[in-house]
Amino acid sequence: MANWISVSRIVLLVVLVGLVFTYENRMAFLILYLLSGLSDVLDGYIARRTHTESNFGARLDSVADLLLTAVILSACFSWLGEDLWTFLPWLCLIAGIRVANLVIAACKYHVFAIIHTWGNKLTGLLLFVAPLFIGLGALALLWPICLIAAVAAIEETLIHLTSPTLDLNRRCLLGRSAVHR
Repeated sequence: MANWISVSRIVLLVVLVGLVFTYENRMAFLILYLLSGLSDVLDGYIARRTHTESNFGARLDSVADLLLTAVILSACFSWLGEDLWTFLPWLCLIAGIRVANLVIAACKYHVFAIIHTWGNKLTGLLLFVAPLFIGLGALALLWPICLIAAVAAIEETLIHLTSPTLDLNRRCLLGRSAVHR
C-alpha cells in the first residue's frame, strides 16, 4: 500500500510538470502539489503502521523526493526567471554534492542511495514550502534553505565516508537509525 502511494506521487509529479510548463495554472498546481506532499507523509506513516518498511520503499520514496525537487526547481525557474539566477551557484554546489554522494554510495555500497537524515528531511520540508515563499514574494527566505541544504548534503557525504555499512535511516552524522520507510 505505501509503495503504491509513492508511485501515485510520481504520477502526480509528472502531471505537475505539465501544469508548470503547459498551462501555468497555479491553482491546479497548488492542489496537486499539496496532494503530492500529503502522499509523501502518508507513505512513510502507512509503512511504519503496517510494518511494511523496506529498502525498496525507502528507495522509491527517495526517487519520488528527487522528482519533487526537480518539479519545485522547474516551477521556481519558470515563475521567477532571472530573479532565481542569484541562487544558481548555490543550486549547482548542492546538486554537485548530491551527485557526488550518489557516486560515493554506488562505489562504496554498490547501490545509489540517499540517506534519510534529519538534515535531508528538513531540507525536503523547506524545499516543499519554497514555492509558497516565492508566491508571497519572500525570495530572501530562499537563502536559509540553500544553507541548510548545503549543510545537509555535506553531512550525508561525511556519513558515507565514515560509515562501514549503508544505513538509509540514519538520523545524523553522530546518530543511529531513525524509524522510516
